[in-house]
Amino acid sequence: MTEDLGVFEDETLRFQTRISTRSGLGDETYLPRGITSTPPNLSLKEARVEAESVMFGAVDDLFSKTGVKPRDIDILIVNCSLFNPTPSLSSMIVNHYKLRTDIKSYNLGGMGCSAGLISIDLAKDLLRANPNTCAVVHETGSGPSISWSTPFEPTKDQMIKTTNVFIRERMMKGNIGVSLARELMAVAGDALKTNITTMGPLVLPLSEQFMFFVTLLRRKLLKSRVKPYIPDFKLAFEHFCIHAGGRAVLDELQKNLQLSDWHMEPSRMSLHRFGNTSSSSLWYELAYTEAKGRVVGGDRVWQIAFGSGFKCNSAVWKALREIPTGESKGNPWNDSIDRYPVKVPVA
Repeated sequence: MTEDLGVFEDETLRFQTRISTRSGLGDETYLPRGITSTPPNLSLKEARVEAESVMFGAVDDLFSKTGVKPRDIDILIVNCSLFNPTPSLSSMIVNHYKLRTDIKSYNLGGMGCSAGLISIDLAKDLLRANPNTCAVVHETGSGPSISWSTPFEPTKDQMIKTTNVFIRERMMKGNIGVSLARELMAVAGDALKTNITTMGPLVLPLSEQFMFFVTLLRRKLLKSRVKPYIPDFKLAFEHFCIHAGGRAVLDELQKNLQLSDWHMEPSRMSLHRFGNTSSSSLWYELAYTEAKGRVVGGDRVWQIAFGSGFKCNSAVWKALREIPTGESKGNPWNDSIDRYPVKVPVA
């Protein structure tokens, strides 16, 4: 960009056009007012206004849909990938809704796009430790869950590469940004393998478990050069919600997990319609599946999230009943679901 004229050079425009075309994003994705303002207003005050608008709108919808009253809430968990102000985001909700003074309030920050599932895991543990209580997580789903988080623990020779692959830092000319290293996909692959090894025995049929561990033993003990066995997770789950961090991430996971375009549709359409919404992307994807009327009683959903650290987290949900199309008035897809799926251009 030429500083004297304030316009983009042709080479820069061609690069941005190419990246935009290949991103998998549609024309309805949203950017905060602070970014779209001229000039951009990247201030703490503007970030707070944006956070309040999003959080209070979501909580209002939750109260309206469920009939839960502010005084009924015993536990509040709020997470945000990067924005971590003081007072905290959870304090903003406590003060706005005049929640009880004895509420157990937790604010999770700096965990990147995996924060949502970590919040669900925390809520599960807190509800077990405090029976007959009501918990609100500022990213919500429905139905009973078995959830777990598996942070990827790197070996010493991987430590530097792993901890610096996703980091918020001061960039050129003093601007603050998020740096994604080129090793990201390799590190994500390692984290996913660790997660699968932990989760597989809990969800996979015995036949798939046997093949996975036989291959693992051959590679580890016999030093055989056989390819890692990727279990057929379609035998364990009917639906997949994979963090829509970008087209390349979805392409790689579809290939590695051997998923069909139908299985990837909620993730790709969420990326196209809403962009990379960080840790909340998994809930847009689950909402897409429900809005399409695909969820029937007994169906299992696997949510996979990646985040800074580097972390790979999973949550498994089982539907107690069928979710009729249009049942949820607060579903973000209600006004556009009939237009999807759409063909996403690939450059």
